[in-house]
Amino acid sequence: MISKETILASAQKTILAESEAISRLVDFINDDFVKSVEIIYQSSGRLVVTGIGKSAIIAQKIVATLNSTGTPSLFLHASEAIHGDLGMVQPGDVVICISKSGNSPEIKVLVPLLKRFGNKLIAITGNTTSFLGKEADFVLNTYVESEACPNNLAPTNSTTAQLVMGDALAVCLMEMRQFTAEDFAKYHPGGALGKKLLLRVGDMLDTTHKPLVTPEANIKTVIMEISEKRLGVTAVVENEKVIGIITDGDIRRMLNKTETITGLTAKDIMTVNPKRIKSTDLVSDALNILEDFSITQLVVIDQDEYKGVIHLHDILKEGIV
Repeated sequence: MISKETILASAQKTILAESEAISRLVDFINDDFVKSVEIIYQSSGRLVVTGIGKSAIIAQKIVATLNSTGTPSLFLHASEAIHGDLGMVQPGDVVICISKSGNSPEIKVLVPLLKRFGNKLIAITGNTTSFLGKEADFVLNTYVESEACPNNLAPTNSTTAQLVMGDALAVCLMEMRQFTAEDFAKYHPGGALGKKLLLRVGDMLDTTHKPLVTPEANIKTVIMEISEKRLGVTAVVENEKVIGIITDGDIRRMLNKTETITGLTAKDIMTVNPKRIKSTDLVSDALNILEDFSITQLVVIDQDEYKGVIHLHDILKEGIV
């Protein structure tokens, strides 16, 4: 059996090896990188990313990153390209070819075809003097001294370097496009991320069951309203404006302090100037307010008009966090 210490040492060695390989990429960022970013940005077509083996898997991830950050991209498997899929490449497209060695048989067949079509070719390779390195218009060097694999065989450091180079391209293109969080949300409408960036308070507000009482309402009426609407709170409304709120916590504190509730009204126990939010605000903003003030409800008010209450539990059920 391998000892715990050996496992930990191996994991740490792998992480350090890959981090060192990545850090060396900084020295390879040159004019070819700048020109690659510019030609992709200025392209009237799409960005086609191709590779084979583990490089193909990295290519797919790079394509996913680019598509989600404003650069229309597609993946082309190098071996399938020479068996019909080359038709995916259109005039005006820019092609990135990923290969550690730059001398794979499929690459040697594919590259001349791409050059014949007239598409600009960017190489991401660890061997700048390879067939791919020599034939490409621009070369992004991802050379690594060795793999993290103990046999120096399994692609580890090299594929990580390829991935990081792709990320560097994507981030530069985002900055050139002035790609904002709102733009990002357009491409991520589903899941927690999409909801965090897109979902607004009004989208999840139940305006037909908004709890409210008048300032003169007795405590029994207040308790019944809070219980019926099941939000743990009621707004106190006078002349169609919210002047305060009463939470179930306020009720408990009142009962602890008072021997009798006879004669007490909503106005006597309400909290004035409650925290509020507009229905057009993001739900993520509402969550931030709730967290900052350690509360569980916010009244929703648009131009002095009471719209309802948004509750922390409802936000959590939407999967915003």
